[in-house]
Amino acid sequence: MIDPQRYPRLSRISVPADLRQFPEDELPAIADELRGYLIEQVAQSGGHFGAGLGVIELTVALHWLYDTPADRLVWDVGHQTYPHKILTGRRDSIHTVKQKDGVAPFPKREESEYDTFGVGHSSTSISAALGMAIALQRAGDDRKVVAVIGDGAITGGMAFEALAHGGGMGDEPGGVEPNLLVILNDNQMSISENVGGVTRMLGRLSGSRTLNAIREGGKKLLGDKHGAPARFVKRWEEQWKGMVLPSTFFEELGFHYTGPIDGHDMGALLGALKTLKGLKGPQLLHIITTKGKGYELAEGDQIGYHAVSPFDPAQGMVSKGGAKKPSYTDVFGDWLCDMAAADERLLGITPAMREGSGLVRFSREYPRRYFDVAIAEQHAVTLAAGMACEGAKPVVAIYSTFLQRGYDQLVHDVAIQNLDVLFAIDRGGVVGPDGATHAGNLDLSYLRCVPNMVVMAPADEEECRKMLSTGFRFEGPAAVRYPRGTGPGVALQPGLDTLPIGKAEVRREGGPVALLAFGAMVAAAEQVGAALGLTVVNMRFVKPLDRELVLRLAARHEGFVTIEDNVVAGGAGSGVAELLAAEGVTLPVLHLGLPDAFQHHASREQLLAEAGLDAAGIEASVLARWPGLGQARGTATG
Repeated sequence: MIDPQRYPRLSRISVPADLRQFPEDELPAIADELRGYLIEQVAQSGGHFGAGLGVIELTVALHWLYDTPADRLVWDVGHQTYPHKILTGRRDSIHTVKQKDGVAPFPKREESEYDTFGVGHSSTSISAALGMAIALQRAGDDRKVVAVIGDGAITGGMAFEALAHGGGMGDEPGGVEPNLLVILNDNQMSISENVGGVTRMLGRLSGSRTLNAIREGGKKLLGDKHGAPARFVKRWEEQWKGMVLPSTFFEELGFHYTGPIDGHDMGALLGALKTLKGLKGPQLLHIITTKGKGYELAEGDQIGYHAVSPFDPAQGMVSKGGAKKPSYTDVFGDWLCDMAAADERLLGITPAMREGSGLVRFSREYPRRYFDVAIAEQHAVTLAAGMACEGAKPVVAIYSTFLQRGYDQLVHDVAIQNLDVLFAIDRGGVVGPDGATHAGNLDLSYLRCVPNMVVMAPADEEECRKMLSTGFRFEGPAAVRYPRGTGPGVALQPGLDTLPIGKAEVRREGGPVALLAFGAMVAAAEQVGAALGLTVVNMRFVKPLDRELVLRLAARHEGFVTIEDNVVAGGAGSGVAELLAAEGVTLPVLHLGLPDAFQHHASREQLLAEAGLDAAGIEASVLARWPGLGQARGTATG
């Protein structure tokens, strides 16, 4: 529970209605308490950190000025919403964030009426808020709609699609301008530093405060905006703005632009929001904030403090030191540099996930072969396709959940043209604490149905390295899909050896049932196989399957069990069943995989156990189908 002695104001705020009981002059003090409480709680629990510290003042101002939840507030990206959650009924449970049955790390409609739109992927807020504004206006409802887009989300193409639509609605025959406020929270960061032309444009805007001050002062002096002097100055203003201020860009899209203003100046923030709240039509407020604001270590290391494990606020994060087992992300990052040294055709691409996808070392050692395209997954995939057309060998490093956003490009621009692109897909399968929005549960299903694709899933670290080399050497589109975190600890070899395409590996001979395991599930399958005396196969390739081996095993086994950390529907196991059916082989097949449901946030281990994909769960499912296997046998867990 919150300490009322340390937080005398915040302890009286359970929901925004309580906040609105305070006078305006106390809001800066409330913001200070909220910032201190956020630091204390995230230090205890871990979680996203810097982004929330950057929107403290904005969060307080919005919930004080607007009648939330009746007025609609849409956040983008979702990891900046911890302060919002604290002010909207989750203050005393925020320390459970990301934990099983605890507070979700992103806005979640079923968690709170204040979370008006579920957010995990970025650049969606303007589209969603525009949809809300249109629906409300059609119903004659004058509630306000505000979208807060930050942490690099404006670099996503979907944001500009929404701006183009919303700003142009008044130009359509019979069109009505939507009453929508977009707040651009500009902190020059996503996880890494923002990149690209949009970032340079916003940088010029943030450096033009003097010109904005002249502009606003001129309005007061000129008076009536319809008068001749004001009309003349308006035309002159458009000329110099076009030369000097990129704010013209937003206004040409149809949004009235205000800013940039200091997003940590409560007085300036409230003044702008009060004015904009009373205006009709599409508005855009540009605020400048600092990621990690108010915690010196986070301000100085905005990448490192983007998301944190529990730490001592007085000391900050401290390296535990000592050698650690490499994660699959580490394996990929080292392989990428090694292959780049061996083959100058290699080019590395990431959609704003340099740290998460393991490209930090590559970006430093091969800066001219490294391409961060910002939060633009569709562009990342088609960019790779274009590179491949001219003889380069692009490697797209991307999370499974984010590849979903580039799926049309994978199919249309890469696979149909059979282009030579390697997809290094991180966070495949169960991811855990970030919840359903970040889960990689669908990729084997949506990849194996695409013609021309080779799809691989490694059982361990060394196999991951070999599969990456295999995919790179393969002439055509290939994907290596690996999980979050570490593997079983198999030692890595320094070479760039490959595997034969479409060949599985028998890890254990036994019977009468064969366990056909894919990727991260091999280790648990081996435990069960040893306990029950079963055949265990590391399938390695989801596509193409090892047809010869599958048919040979089918001839001498009573049944198959397919095991994957992907949804059962259309997954790797479905491929085995399809192969058997095509060959006219009738054999009982038990498909074990993730449920036909979106799993909530919990640890990866907890979610696998819930799905019955730990050793105990697999064994229980096998024995339920073939009870006789348990006679005179040990158990995988006992």
